Amino acid sequence: MITLIIRRILQGIPVILGVMTISFLLMNVAPGDPVRAMVGDYYDDTTVESLREELGLNESLGVQYINFISNVCSGDLGKSFMTQRLVLDDLKQKVPFTLQLALGAMLIAVPFGILLGVFAAINRGKLIDRILIVVSLAGVSAPVFWIALLLILIVGIHLQWLPPTGFGGIKFLILPAIALGTRSMTMLARTSRAYMLDVLQEDYIRTAIAKGLSQRIVLFKHGLRNVLIPLITIIAADFGSYLSGAVLTESIFGWPGVGRFALNAIMKRDFPVIQGSVLFMALIFVVINIIVDICYAWSDPRVRETLIHE
Repeated sequence: MITLIIRRILQGIPVILGVMTISFLLMNVAPGDPVRAMVGDYYDDTTVESLREELGLNESLGVQYINFISNVCSGDLGKSFMTQRLVLDDLKQKVPFTLQLALGAMLIAVPFGILLGVFAAINRGKLIDRILIVVSLAGVSAPVFWIALLLILIVGIHLQWLPPTGFGGIKFLILPAIALGTRSMTMLARTSRAYMLDVLQEDYIRTAIAKGLSQRIVLFKHGLRNVLIPLITIIAADFGSYLSGAVLTESIFGWPGVGRFALNAIMKRDFPVIQGSVLFMALIFVVINIIVDICYAWSDPRVRETLIHE
């Protein structure tokens, strides 16, 4: 297992380096002048050039790239062009909020999605199964921003059950977590239903039923356990989608996370903040993939042998 973890960490290094390189190149070919965006049109060219030299933007592309990589490797993500605050310090403040939102969405999506899928599978062909299929299809098709606006309009404004925007405690987390987790929940429901239907046709399930075991034991001890293994990858991928979907969700609900932080930086051409946010997202994806491999290896010895010897 230790060998697997070390190998996956080493394989993640080129991915992070590639993301750093691509983000650096994209920032340099992006239209507009970040210095002009920072100071506005009220400063003369001499002041602008002086500031560009101070920020290191007058160096050649190769020198800027080497400086960028070396600074990141030493833990220095630079300073925000707009606020002159260290990007790393800002990320340390924003990351916990984004993780809270992602975990909240996961706590809504995973248990409810799997239980709805199992419930639909054991009621295959019945009215409730058809209703759940239609609802899950609608949930998968609905964009995150549409769900978010609908929740704000109905739950936040008309019913006034929960605060529509802002941050001030757990009650402010519920609506954005539901908006972010709804699509994932419906997708998990559809997938777990399909997997459960396949598992229920297996010989060991029929044998368990023939032995007189109760439906609850057959479903949850024998059926659900085998359904969860292929769902690990989907759940992990969904956690990554929570981070990307957080950009819209955080902006709509006024949630002070990395997504909203990055979007504001894009609007202001604050390159260090954009690069730092992208690097954080990439790092999370790499960590998630490592955790998925570990979970697979722990749950299935055959997978463990395959991963170790690949």
